[in-house]
Amino acid sequence: MELVTDLIEEYLYHCMARGYTAKTMKNKRQEYKQFNTFLKERRGITEVENITVHDMKAYVRSKQLDNLQPQSIVSMAKNVKAFLNWCISEEYLNENPMTKVALPKVPKKVVEGFTYEDVNAMINAFSTKTMLEARNKAIIAMLADCGLRSIEIRSLRVNDVRDSSILVSGKGNKERMVSISPALKKILIRYERLKEKYFEDKSIKADRYFLSYQAGEISHVGLYNVIQRAGELAGIKKRVHPHAFRHFYAVSVLIGYDSVGGLDLYTISRLLGHSETTVTENYLRSITDQQLLDKAVSASPLMNYNSNKR
Repeated sequence: MELVTDLIEEYLYHCMARGYTAKTMKNKRQEYKQFNTFLKERRGITEVENITVHDMKAYVRSKQLDNLQPQSIVSMAKNVKAFLNWCISEEYLNENPMTKVALPKVPKKVVEGFTYEDVNAMINAFSTKTMLEARNKAIIAMLADCGLRSIEIRSLRVNDVRDSSILVSGKGNKERMVSISPALKKILIRYERLKEKYFEDKSIKADRYFLSYQAGEISHVGLYNVIQRAGELAGIKKRVHPHAFRHFYAVSVLIGYDSVGGLDLYTISRLLGHSETTVTENYLRSITDQQLLDKAVSASPLMNYNSNKR
């Protein structure tokens, strides 16, 4: 009989070995601590073999009574299910008691995404007269044109940004390549020139492509402030945050622009660094009805047939 406490500790080391981020590990530790406490104090269970479907249903119900949102409960259940699946793979359990537990439905929220005009205004909110202005412009442009995560932008090394592509280290240390468009390249060249001049007589403290004015890595708050400032200067009334640019990127490359067709879901998923296309689908809920209609027209079999006949 294996103690839940011991197996949770072992599983956390397993997750660390797989390269989960510090933030993910913190969330996992917090969730498994609550899970273990519930089993021990509310259900009198200390050994993993004694966990039943009824215990899991009770745990989900306790979260609902604590007024947790459906999305938070589903996220919790995903963590617990992953731990119990690991117990099966390590032969501590024969079946997962979480499998047959019904979870609340997560309401699908339609996010009001950025338009091309919004993004263009935020990019142009910064000039290229100073290093910091040019850096901020480059950050906004790269977020919009490459769909990178906040942490990916901040941790980019100098050699990661190449002539026509960027090597991105994503979640779980998974690497992927994204392209640098000519429009983005123009902005990056100006930033690189001003950065070199600004730091020519200063000591660089971090091997980062985007540097703070003190020559170190930009903090999470620092990057957030840059993005907030862009929204304020551009007069954007929508919620402005790093992830909103990933939504914009996903929608833009799916829909395409003018006469240029969009990319398929699988390709977009790889460019965003998602392990599953279902995650990418969540990003695409901000597509408007008009965008869908326009895409349907461009994909019309008869329209394309007639075009090919000319």
